[in-house]
Amino acid sequence: MAASSQKSTENPPTPDKLPVPAAPKPAAGAPPPKKEPEAPPFEKGLVEEIKKKFGESIKVIFVKPLRIKIQVEPRDIVEVATFLRDSMGFDHAESAGGTDYPKENQIEVIYHLGSYTREDLGAHILSLTARTSRDDARLPTLINVYKSVEYHERETFEMLGVYFEGHPRNERFLLPEDWADIPPLRKDFRIKGR
Repeated sequence: MAASSQKSTENPPTPDKLPVPAAPKPAAGAPPPKKEPEAPPFEKGLVEEIKKKFGESIKVIFVKPLRIKIQVEPRDIVEVATFLRDSMGFDHAESAGGTDYPKENQIEVIYHLGSYTREDLGAHILSLTARTSRDDARLPTLINVYKSVEYHERETFEMLGVYFEGHPRNERFLLPEDWADIPPLRKDFRIKGR
C-alpha cells in the first residue's frame, strides 16, 4: 500500500511570529559593551541648574555620585564660580591644581569646590575647570571668589607656569629663587643628567 502524501494545512508564519535572531555574541575575550550609567538624580539636578543659568557656555565632563566636573571658557570662570558660590552653596575651594596636555598644547586648571553651608552638599565635590594655551598660559584668578585659592594658584603658577591675572602674588614659594628651567610639572621637563 502506497503512502499517501499529505499537504500541511498550517498557515505560514506571519512576520510578528517569525523567530527573532539572537543578538550576536561578543568575540571571545572581548569586553562587554560599556553602558553609561544613569546620572544620579541629585547631581543631575545640580547640573541642570547650572546649565539653566549658563546654557551651552559650560561643558559637562561627567556626573557621578558625589562628583561633577564642568569645563568653562577662561573668560567665564569668575562668573560661573561666583554663581556656584552665591546661588548653589559651593562656598569654598578645597584645592586647585592643573594638568599639562602637551599634545593638545593646553594646560587645564581645576578647582575642587565644596560646601560647608549646605548639609546636602557636604560630601559633594564640584570640579570647575578651564583650559589655557601652553604658549601663553593665563587665566583670571579666583582669589576674589574663593580666598582659599591663594596658595593653590601660586603653586600652579610656579609648577605649571599658569599666570593668574589679578592674583596679587604670582611668585615662587616652593622652587629656589634661581630656578631657570621650565615649570617642573610640565610633561616636557627633564631632570638634568637623566
